[in-house]
Amino acid sequence: MAAVGGRQPRPGAAVTALLAAWLVLGPGLSSAAADSERGSPGQQQSRVRVLSAANWSLVLQGQWMVQFYAPWCPACQQIEAAWENFAKQSEHLDTTVGKVDVTQEPGLSGRFFVTTLPSIYHAKDGVFRRYRGSRTAEDLQGYILERKWEAVEPIAGWKSPSSITMHGMAGLFHLSGWIRQIHSYFTGTLGIPVWGSYAIFILATLLIGLILGLILVLISDCLCPPKAKNRAETSVEMIEKENVELTALEEVEEAEEFATNELEEAVEEKDISDDEDGAKSSEEANSSEDGSEEDSAVDEGSGAGETEDIGEQLPIDSETQSLVRQRKSQVADSGL
Repeated sequence: MAAVGGRQPRPGAAVTALLAAWLVLGPGLSSAAADSERGSPGQQQSRVRVLSAANWSLVLQGQWMVQFYAPWCPACQQIEAAWENFAKQSEHLDTTVGKVDVTQEPGLSGRFFVTTLPSIYHAKDGVFRRYRGSRTAEDLQGYILERKWEAVEPIAGWKSPSSITMHGMAGLFHLSGWIRQIHSYFTGTLGIPVWGSYAIFILATLLIGLILGLILVLISDCLCPPKAKNRAETSVEMIEKENVELTALEEVEEAEEFATNELEEAVEEKDISDDEDGAKSSEEANSSEDGSEEDSAVDEGSGAGETEDIGEQLPIDSETQSLVRQRKSQVADSGL
């Protein structure tokens, strides 16, 4: 290297110059780096409040205007400048301006049931209304200054973001976002095919359903245990049942005996009447022939009458037997 001013530069002087330059420019460079990390000066002065699932309950107090947006949404990008200008006037309007990134807060977007982007909501002491007007800064300011929100019907109680129903909806949206992230991890990071990821979710759903069903069965058994019968109670019931069957059989046997006795008595009465009629007819035959003929005629008439009487009794006895048989068959069926 050529000498400057006829002198050879020393290494120590060069190091000293670098240290001096670092001491002078170092603080400025570090502050510039910090500013670049925090964002531009316009972003530092932004009065838009970022809302999340952790601090969304702040909307329930005071007056708010909240925008739901997504970074990839063209319409959201178009109204970004107007929304920032509107936020700058928030102190004069006694209104807090906030925004929610639906890609980062799916649960919060589900709580408000956001279906279109961008969506703007007005909140006044926990009462929510959907803003559907123009999205310029002037119209937004007029909506607050002229109290146009009073003419808008508030959201129904069960649809309100603070209701239990929308709390459950927020959980479902949060679960869907969590599943989407897992699916992206399976297909992107692990390289699993899409159908393989779906198969994993199906198997997991079935397994969770079986586990929940088992838990419900165990809980129901603990709350409402089945009544266990003692052996003594069971034996008593069996003995009572056998006694009932034996009683029914005894009744059938008694009915059969009664019918048999009636048949035997009818036969005996018939034999006795026949013997008596024969004796009388023989005596009358010895006395006179004419009288015997008349007596025989009378005897024949009486015998016919008795035969008719016995014939009338026999059908009755047969009917009784048939009824006894039917009852016996019914008892046997009940015993089976």
